[in-house]
Amino acid sequence: MNSDWQALYPFASHELMLDGRRYHYLDEGQGEPLLLVHGNPTWSFYWRALVVALRNRYRLIVPDHMGCGLSDKPQRYEYRLAKHIENLSRLVESLDLKNVTLVAHDWGGAIGAGAALQSPNRFARIVMMNTAAFHSPYIPWRIRLARMPLLGTLAVRGGNAFLQAALRMALEKRENMSAQVRAGYLAPYNSWRNRVAVDRFVKDIPRNPGHPSYETLRHMEQTLHTLADRPWLLLWGMQDWCFHDWYLRRFLELIPQAEVRRLPEAGHWLVEDDPQEVIASLQEFISRHPLGKTVPSLSATLS
Repeated sequence: MNSDWQALYPFASHELMLDGRRYHYLDEGQGEPLLLVHGNPTWSFYWRALVVALRNRYRLIVPDHMGCGLSDKPQRYEYRLAKHIENLSRLVESLDLKNVTLVAHDWGGAIGAGAALQSPNRFARIVMMNTAAFHSPYIPWRIRLARMPLLGTLAVRGGNAFLQAALRMALEKRENMSAQVRAGYLAPYNSWRNRVAVDRFVKDIPRNPGHPSYETLRHMEQTLHTLADRPWLLLWGMQDWCFHDWYLRRFLELIPQAEVRRLPEAGHWLVEDDPQEVIASLQEFISRHPLGKTVPSLSATLS
């Protein structure tokens, strides 16, 4: 891997062996655990600014999904939503994490919500960022192209088209995508073999009941309300062309008491667009909801 980006990622690597495969994660700092769950086509590198800023106050657990980042990239593997949930749940169990604040983005929302639904007693707060944990009628044309049989795979795995497009389209402040940051995102996905999960994530979006992940997501949508008794924050980049305002409104239909923080100038990769605002909003939310505090059942909007 190119070392130019490694100064931005000054963290010790940890691993959990799952059925003989390496599941990589970061474990930085001490205190209440924050579980930061990435989406596609990112990896734990996406959360680097939060880890640096918060590790003096919290314990940051930051996994790479199987096939992503510094985890193993098996070619024959069940790259399905249920399997990613199982892997994350096994990490939470193996570390015996309690009073977890879930912080999730993109595919991390469904994966993290699935883990919280499996072990609700371990999760104290939930923060969702430009994501979904329910079915949607929307698939943008840019993602539909990547899902095309054969041609989509050739573009995603052969030309790295999905990640290359994200580096241009997933954030509004293009000046934040320096050569060093760009190298960090590209580093783990530098070959056909290493882009297997990027391709499989795109194809795992369930559009109809016959899809293998359809029932997993349907059950999640029907049971998400069981997590509504803990504090929620919906932290949203309002310039996102993918997880746009409809997704925010759908979350509020399911979790009406959730607090909302809108970042009007941020896009899908809001942590890249406005990391300081994300960090400040997260810290403020946690400080207002200390462990053991009774949470009023009402809707709050921060902006």
